[in-house]
Amino acid sequence: MFVSNDLVCDNRLHKMASTLTNAGFNVLVVGRKRSDSLPLRDVPYNTKRLRFVFSKGPLFYAEMNLRYFFFLLFRRFDIATANDLDTLLGVYCATWIRRKQIVYDSHEYFTEVPELANRPLVKRIWTAIERCLFPRLKNCITVCESIANIYTKTYGVPVRVVRNLPFLQEQCVENQRNEKMILYQGSLNVGRGLEMLISTMEYLPDAKLLIVGDGDIKADLQKLVCQRRLGDRVEFTGKIPYSEVKNYTRQVAIGVSLEEGCCANYRFALPNKLFDYIQARTPVLVSDLPEMARIIRQYGCGEVLAERTEQNLAMQIANILEHQEKWREYAANCDAAARELCWEREERTVLDVYARLS
Repeated sequence: MFVSNDLVCDNRLHKMASTLTNAGFNVLVVGRKRSDSLPLRDVPYNTKRLRFVFSKGPLFYAEMNLRYFFFLLFRRFDIATANDLDTLLGVYCATWIRRKQIVYDSHEYFTEVPELANRPLVKRIWTAIERCLFPRLKNCITVCESIANIYTKTYGVPVRVVRNLPFLQEQCVENQRNEKMILYQGSLNVGRGLEMLISTMEYLPDAKLLIVGDGDIKADLQKLVCQRRLGDRVEFTGKIPYSEVKNYTRQVAIGVSLEEGCCANYRFALPNKLFDYIQARTPVLVSDLPEMARIIRQYGCGEVLAERTEQNLAMQIANILEHQEKWREYAANCDAAARELCWEREERTVLDVYARLS
């Protein structure tokens, strides 16, 4: 199983590899080793992290795919999994030469991520790779129905849906929570609504915002906090191993997921953090985007943002924080949703996909 990250915070990969290991597969997960990579936690599967000469840009992706190609060319294996488009070329070419099975797991609508919006040449290159390889694939999975439907319509290839659901967790004790704490967990990248969220804290003088994660715009967000003089009410934890993130998620009053509809990838997003909040029985406030809003409305485990303004966001957050009866209703609905939206149910699709190939 190949990824372009350092394996530390990729919870989808961890669950996939754990499920297959528990089912009797001999799993090796291959990623990159960065200078600032945290030590890997104890996992039930094998791991290998490769050091690359280049750390970003076209030379990094070229080097990574070549390394993965030659890695597979001289290894014994039956099935190779390419996680996301950036690993697909090298993995596909090696499996084609070796006449082995390949699974493609698209964690997002890769060619429509906001990082490519203002880079037309780079976007054309990734789109060309996708158009060349996707129609040749037979075993594809992705994270939500909307993206699966787009891929199937575009390339005529059936795509299975495996949502990135957490393992079922026991219900936490309410009195451990900070009743004025708001949480954002996940990548700190453009299009996540983080600038609006930070600015909203000016209208919530009694609340505190906890930002768990790291990403490309972290420095810009920290600068914004300083400019708005919110240093005493906005805290950054930096990158935290996924196994430890739940310690934060269980202690807050509200979890937010405020992705902007700036690109198709975010418009159809079904973020990991949404389900992590639900498993922690933490009421959720999300953007009015189709996949996220559908979950909130179906299970009644929080609210959908009515209007994307700082004032309205502050009003909805304050309304949830101040009305404990409403908060308890949302938390109770989270408990019911958590028992359905868990990996123990979702992994059945994973096992079915790989069982057909073994």
